[in-house]
Amino acid sequence: MQSPFDVLGVDRDAGEDEIRRAYRQRAKETHPDQGGTRRQFRLVKAAYEELSAGGGRDWDEVAADEEGETLARTESVVEYLDYDAIVEQGWSLDDDDLFEKANRVRFDDATHGTFVVEGDDSVLEAAEDAGFDWPFSCRGGACANCAVAVVSGEMDVFHDHVLPEELTERGILLSCIGTPATSDMQVVFNVKDLPELEEHLLPPRPS
Repeated sequence: MQSPFDVLGVDRDAGEDEIRRAYRQRAKETHPDQGGTRRQFRLVKAAYEELSAGGGRDWDEVAADEEGETLARTESVVEYLDYDAIVEQGWSLDDDDLFEKANRVRFDDATHGTFVVEGDDSVLEAAEDAGFDWPFSCRGGACANCAVAVVSGEMDVFHDHVLPEELTERGILLSCIGTPATSDMQVVFNVKDLPELEEHLLPPRPS
C-alpha cells in the first residue's frame, strides 16, 4: 500500500511548503473533471490531511477507509424530477408527496424517471451517461448551475464548493461533485433558477 508521501510524490523529509505544493498539483491531476476518479482524489486529500496532522491516524486505516467507501457504494438508483415540471404543475419543492404526484402524471423520460449511478460516477455524470442534458457550467463546485434538491436519500460531496451551509442543510447540493451515499435517492434537478441560488450561477457553457 502506498504511503501518504508516495501518494503526494514527495520525499519523507519534505517540508510543509513542498507538501502543500505537491498536494495542490496532485489534487488537480486526480480531480474527476481532469480524468481522475473520486477515490484517487479522496486519497490525495486524505494523504495531505495525514501529513498536515503529523500522522495522527494509522495510514493503513486511512487508506482502507477510502477504499472501503468506494467498494461499499457500487450502485445507486436515482429517481429524478425536473423543477420546471413542479412549477408547471403548481406544486412546491417542499411537498411531502412530490414524487408520488409525479408518478401519477405521464411525464416524458427527460422530465421524470430513474437512472443508475455506478462506481465513482457523480450524479451529473450518471445523468449524462443515461442520455440526459442536465444544466452545468464549471463541473468543479464553483457555481450552482448543476444544483439539485435531494428529496430523499443522501448524497456525499467530494470537493469544496460554493454553496453556503444554509442551502446544503436544506438538501441543495451540487450534482457535479456529488455521489449517492444511499442505495436509493430522489432528486429534483434544474433548481438553478431558485432565487437563493442566483448569486452563485455562472453563464452556461456553450453546447
